Amino acid sequence: MGSPLRILHVVVNMNRGGAETLIMNLYRNMDREKVQFDFLTCKEGVFDSEIQEMGGKIYRIPYVSDVGHFKYVKELDRFFSKHNDYKIIHAHMDKMSGLVLRAAKKAGIPNRISHSHSTSSEGNVVAKCYKWYAGKHILINATNLLACSTKAAKWLFLGEYSRSKIIKNGIECGKFKYSEEVRNEVRDKLNFETDTLVLGHVGRFSTPKNHKLLIDIFREVIKTNPNTVLILVGTGPLLPDIKTKVREYKLTDKVKFLGVRGDVDKLLNGFDAFIFPSLYEGLPVTLIEAQVAGLPCFISDSITQEVDIGANLVEFIPLSNKNGWVERINNFKKDTPRIQLGKDLVKEGYDIKQTANILQDYYSAILR
Repeated sequence: MGSPLRILHVVVNMNRGGAETLIMNLYRNMDREKVQFDFLTCKEGVFDSEIQEMGGKIYRIPYVSDVGHFKYVKELDRFFSKHNDYKIIHAHMDKMSGLVLRAAKKAGIPNRISHSHSTSSEGNVVAKCYKWYAGKHILINATNLLACSTKAAKWLFLGEYSRSKIIKNGIECGKFKYSEEVRNEVRDKLNFETDTLVLGHVGRFSTPKNHKLLIDIFREVIKTNPNTVLILVGTGPLLPDIKTKVREYKLTDKVKFLGVRGDVDKLLNGFDAFIFPSLYEGLPVTLIEAQVAGLPCFISDSITQEVDIGANLVEFIPLSNKNGWVERINNFKKDTPRIQLGKDLVKEGYDIKQTANILQDYYSAILR
């Protein structure tokens, strides 16, 4: 048998973000005798050692925010002229993918995929303007378009969105199935009483995740339900601000910051509800995971309806209606038996093995 087809994935770093977690889930479930993943990154990431153990190569160039536009473009050109033997590159940097795809095209790489994982750009006005400029290069340099949802496709690919293929954010279904035993273990470790209402959130501490509103909602919830705690999993640039807000509201004993965790599947068993007031999202993997764990999910109505896998667990609430959030959470019955999901998830296309097969076939079809 010949050597595997090597796909170059382009990301900022391979940390535990939604897109990066999806890429790793896909990588673990690929037939690596047929398809191997390599990575062009700008910073170290928590998945780097696992990537190398699975046979993936990691290349590094400095990011635009560290070296400026001209140096970054030069580094991209230099990299692709040296590594122009790739048949397919797969860029996951939303609008910033435009500059990557342009450099790859210039170097003669024949198949260039742009993959949309979001529905808005992060950053201040200057950053957004720069990303708009970078994004202008996507459609003229990409040969193939992928997106996690229709909403994400429309945002990045505008009038060309109909030629994109939707690749659902699959997960390891078995890993996230609810277990009473795991629930009790988690709650014992975190010292929660049986009757404590545990609200959870998993996400990077950044503007889109809207942690400020989450803390405001929680502050009101405990006025009615004092025996409630909030678990926040993740890290990010806004973590110090949120910790300050929690101290100012005198909620330090009620809000637990768990940092980056490798056992989110277990933690979800210990929660009673999942709160997700994001300003925007592509199609968050963590919400699929929460539903598989049978968790009721209170989420913002700015998130695509496609995230609801039909298990009757998702409630969309307007961001403008803080009292609506408080009311729904306070009226929520935490003793409702947890739903067990399985075959339905495969049918909906969220099983990672199925997703990995679809992507593997897609790569093969591109090369024909």
